[in-house]
Amino acid sequence: MSAPDSSLHVAIACGGTGGHLFPGIAVGHELVARGCDVSLLISPKDVDQTAVRGIAQEFSVITLPAVGLTGRNVLKFAAASLRSYRAAKAAFRPRPPQAVLAMGGFTSAPPVLAGRRLGAATFLHESNTFPGRANRWLARVVDECFVGFPEAVSRLRHQRVTVTGTPVRPGFVQADAAGARTALGLARDKPVLLVVGGSQGASGVNGLVLAAFPKLLERLSDFQMVHLTGVADCERVRAALAPFGRRVRVHAFFSEMELLLGAATVAVSRSGASSLAELAAMRVPSVLIPYPAAVDDHQRFNAEAFAGAGAARVFSQKDATADGLAAAVAKLAVDGEARHRALAALAELDRPGAAGDIAERILRRLQVCQSGTVGRAEEVSQPNVATVELQAQGGAR
Repeated sequence: MSAPDSSLHVAIACGGTGGHLFPGIAVGHELVARGCDVSLLISPKDVDQTAVRGIAQEFSVITLPAVGLTGRNVLKFAAASLRSYRAAKAAFRPRPPQAVLAMGGFTSAPPVLAGRRLGAATFLHESNTFPGRANRWLARVVDECFVGFPEAVSRLRHQRVTVTGTPVRPGFVQADAAGARTALGLARDKPVLLVVGGSQGASGVNGLVLAAFPKLLERLSDFQMVHLTGVADCERVRAALAPFGRRVRVHAFFSEMELLLGAATVAVSRSGASSLAELAAMRVPSVLIPYPAAVDDHQRFNAEAFAGAGAARVFSQKDATADGLAAAVAKLAVDGEARHRALAALAELDRPGAAGDIAERILRRLQVCQSGTVGRAEEVSQPNVATVELQAQGGAR
């Protein structure tokens, strides 16, 4: 597709968590590569502010007031949403965007509504198998929806839903494991277990891995481990694992996740959709422990989709045991048949063109709108992207 006019301005609302932010950044890179100007709308949270420091020269970055619905504090939520809407509208006014893309979460709703008010085409991406509350509501007002899993299609009330996969950041491609291990200061020829609980860490996962560590040593005597704990548990985990020396690396946070995944033989992880997309892209079999307090239990649904495809094993946090976790990790690390099945499943789940597919569909939609032929939207479909048309008469549920 030819590059669009450089005056096209696309805003991407992607703040709140790494699972929203990093896929949004990936789409932003693709739009910039196609000649667009891109604004990222993020929250004041540390995860957002830290992640965008190195890319400010490529994007315009707009920080909006945080919006979150917790418990029954509806009045506070409504007030925060109104402030965010007004801030987004003010930020857009000097140069209104032609399109606004929401990556999920309540932080993305006010920018979409502000952009819609100013005449922008609007889109959303839902990365989970079970859509979040914000996206279930936003689906009623946007022009087009994109989803990471086919299971999400029927759960969004929209006539046009496209299965694109979930975008991953540039650099998340299969790499030489030995080279990645050398870069991390690990032994090149020994298996690596990566433990990661998501952008905020996970105390439940950390505790299970500490309990399972002696059992892992019995089954995998030469394995190495990189453990991302989150800030709260870092010192506790580091102290517990200090006797094992340099074969175990403990970090609160690590910015080069592509390097860690490139070195990993197997991972123990939460099952946020963005993390799963990265595991698939890097072909890392995993043992998944869904976050039990996730809204709508969406991490369990994500994990079950991966397990059903054969790419992962799943344990609930309350039922997982040290023996069971160690056995599952060892099987995926050294059992040739189990690894082969998992790697084949990951290849099927991987959508390496997700960010580009979303960028292309946004630009094609803008071309259709600008030419005045919105009714011919079905002609914008691309090969290798599954598009599901739902009938208006009750097709969505």
